[in-house]
Amino acid sequence: MKANEIRQRFLDYFEKNNHAIVESSPLTPKDDPTLLFTNAGMVQFKKLFLGQEKRDYNRATTSQKCLRVGGKHNDLENVGRTARHHTFFEMLGNFSFGDYFKEDAIKFCWEFLTEELKLDKERLYITIYKDDDEAGELWKKVAGVPEDRIFKLGEKDNFWSMGDTGPCGPCSEVHFDQGEEVGCGPDCGIGKCDCDRYLEIWNLVFMQYDQAEDGTRTALPRPSIDTGMGLERIAAVAQGVASNYETDLFQSIIQYTADLAGVKYRQSEEIDTALQVIADHSRAIAFLIPDQVLPSNEGRGYILRRLIRRAYRFGKLMGLEGSFLWKTASKVVDDMGGHYKELEETRDFMIEVVKGEEEGFSKTLDKGLEMLEEELAELKKAKVSIVPGETTFKLYDTYGFPIDIVRDIAEQHGMGVDETEFDKFMQEQKQRSKAAWKGSGEKDIASTFQTLLEQDVTSEFSGYETMADQSEIAYLLTVDGEVVDTLPEGGSGWVVAKSTPFYGESGGQTGDTGSIVASGGKADVIETVKPSQKLTAHKVTITDGSFTTGDTAFFNVDRSQRLATMRNHTVTHLLHAALQKVLGDHAKQAGSLVGPDRLRFDFTHIKGLSPEEIAEVEAIVNQNIFDAIPVDRSVMSIKDAQAKGATALFGEKYGDTVSIIEVPGVSMEFCGGTHLDNTGIAGTFVITSEAGVAAGIRRIEAATGHNAVAYLNERRAAVAEAGAMLKAQPTELPKKVKDLQKQVKDMAREMKSLQAKLASGAGRDMMNEVEEINGVKVLAVELEAPDMGVMLEQMDALRSKMDSGVICLVAGHDEGKVSVALAVTKDLHNRFKAGDLIKQVAGEVGGGGGGRPDLARAGGSNAAGIPNAIAKIKELIAG
Repeated sequence: MKANEIRQRFLDYFEKNNHAIVESSPLTPKDDPTLLFTNAGMVQFKKLFLGQEKRDYNRATTSQKCLRVGGKHNDLENVGRTARHHTFFEMLGNFSFGDYFKEDAIKFCWEFLTEELKLDKERLYITIYKDDDEAGELWKKVAGVPEDRIFKLGEKDNFWSMGDTGPCGPCSEVHFDQGEEVGCGPDCGIGKCDCDRYLEIWNLVFMQYDQAEDGTRTALPRPSIDTGMGLERIAAVAQGVASNYETDLFQSIIQYTADLAGVKYRQSEEIDTALQVIADHSRAIAFLIPDQVLPSNEGRGYILRRLIRRAYRFGKLMGLEGSFLWKTASKVVDDMGGHYKELEETRDFMIEVVKGEEEGFSKTLDKGLEMLEEELAELKKAKVSIVPGETTFKLYDTYGFPIDIVRDIAEQHGMGVDETEFDKFMQEQKQRSKAAWKGSGEKDIASTFQTLLEQDVTSEFSGYETMADQSEIAYLLTVDGEVVDTLPEGGSGWVVAKSTPFYGESGGQTGDTGSIVASGGKADVIETVKPSQKLTAHKVTITDGSFTTGDTAFFNVDRSQRLATMRNHTVTHLLHAALQKVLGDHAKQAGSLVGPDRLRFDFTHIKGLSPEEIAEVEAIVNQNIFDAIPVDRSVMSIKDAQAKGATALFGEKYGDTVSIIEVPGVSMEFCGGTHLDNTGIAGTFVITSEAGVAAGIRRIEAATGHNAVAYLNERRAAVAEAGAMLKAQPTELPKKVKDLQKQVKDMAREMKSLQAKLASGAGRDMMNEVEEINGVKVLAVELEAPDMGVMLEQMDALRSKMDSGVICLVAGHDEGKVSVALAVTKDLHNRFKAGDLIKQVAGEVGGGGGGRPDLARAGGSNAAGIPNAIAKIKELIAG
């Protein structure tokens, strides 16, 4: 049974049993700042389990994309070397949010394994938590598992918790007996060893307690179920193979890579490891980039960069030349694009990203290997047989070398590696990364409204039809979220009404401001938020009187602010469509912020936009505004919306029913925000800036309506002022500036020529300062020179006058900067090399450098050390 069939059978089985099939969430958790990557199926349901969110279903099933790149469950260095370690994997799961519990979870699990997958019942074993007798009895009753195949284990193995506090509970694992030949010996058994004979394939978590800070546990009012079964593992079991890498999920990539490299799989442990690393990492790479992770030197991007570099290096070990990972990652798209549509949609962009990273690393790799060979040669010369951990870490951190590469090359030289010191540097780096990690950057407002969310409180949004409405104040809360009956004059807090025209901040649109007037008082609304999809809350300051729960109030949105926000929001849809038209389909929204005063739009694209591209995007958007196209809003099922071709935005969660904003012939997107009735109301559009904000992510800032007019007026005033200063009309300014630039360049060239002539004249006098030290002619002097170029010209003039000797020139510049140039004639190279001498000389001026045996250069930052530098070269020659 192929993996694709297993996945589909799993989802179909649970859908048949009244579970909603929920699409996999991205690998980058949008609203969980504690996670670098989605690492389990329950991550997207975390708020449901915590009672902070309600959805249209209480049973769900998923095939969740996951990535684990560290921690006790997955060590990156083991990936490719063992049968089960992976970075990317799929987690099949079924979930109950306060609906069914242990009995049904066990029934579903057993039925799927034995009837759908036809696994041999006699080879299935169960573990339960040591105190969970209820689960043990249910396995016997529901599944008929005999008692001698049910094992009780401790908290480490069979108790699960979301964190130090919160939902937790016992779990039960299903193990498959792969046979004695896989075992580790006579003492092999569940709970006794860690070999692969009894392979864990499915974990059922029974969330039934709430754990407090002191460790005490109380029963949850609505116990829930969270299960997880790795597709890679169950595929290996169903296909009767000993390693996940032998399943069809990996074999097509492995065989494709083997053909590229001209090697065979299962003929050499070293080749097998390389092929498995490339297959695993290609899957991770292919899935990370569509989820808007791009190579960089920090956070998620750094993980992707490491994976690309590690796989690339293993390819080189097999003899692969040039860039090849883009081909293996594209093979992943061929294999899995049918289920994960985002892979096919972003294939071209993914290829471009991977190719660029491979080509860049190819140059870096050569430099790293050169550095390592030099370091090994120096260590040998010093009769040191261990590569310092600091050197290994520098290669790892700067060039992306896994420690095993350094170890392999060191072994070829008969040397070892100080791995203890390397580990110390790695731990320090992890601490720095942990301190720097800021998570998703989104504020979690849900915790403030925990009480209301647990009671499933909702409020109706009337803001699509009106900006003023009457409603009843249903709840009042303090700023910290405590429910109260009254908010007094001068006080601040939260107002929740049964209905409201105020839009709560979400989907990149800022919340409305305005006022609320009740019979007992008035309040300014300073912020509006959405703790959940169906709940809106107003942050207020009471300016007169007081508010009391149950009051009838008038809710008035600031119309000018809302209209300005709607101009910006509707135009982001036009901008998104224009970018894809000009740059390609890969230019997808990666984030946005629209408010009354600004329009910020982030999108995926490798390089900056040219002036011509910016002008073309502006022209397309403005034409769509001038055409005054009606903007349509419709509400439909998510399936109908997808069938209609509406674009869902990355990372957003959608219910069964969705709102669609369509600008006919231009754009159609899932969107719950407020919009103009007609594009013409936007007035005009101008891009104010375009820049990169992360690797592969560009940001456009723009203005519409009154903001665009204000921006253009400001620029017109600046042009007029510049014209007055230069005595030129606006159209003449480019030529005027060009003429001035030419004058400045000519003057700089003339000044540099004069300085070179002065230095050359001084050079004739410098030959009088040649000394003989230890039988060697030495010229070591300080001179006046504006830069290294002039110094090297002077050095050439002096070398032509000295047949044998050492010349050291030192020059001070502005802000204490120092330049050093050092030359050694060829006949002295058996005694002195310029590259070696300059390192010690430059140290005297607080710098460093290097170069060839005949000529070297260096820089420093301590001009006060110049006399010491001149004395140092003489000391070195004197020996």
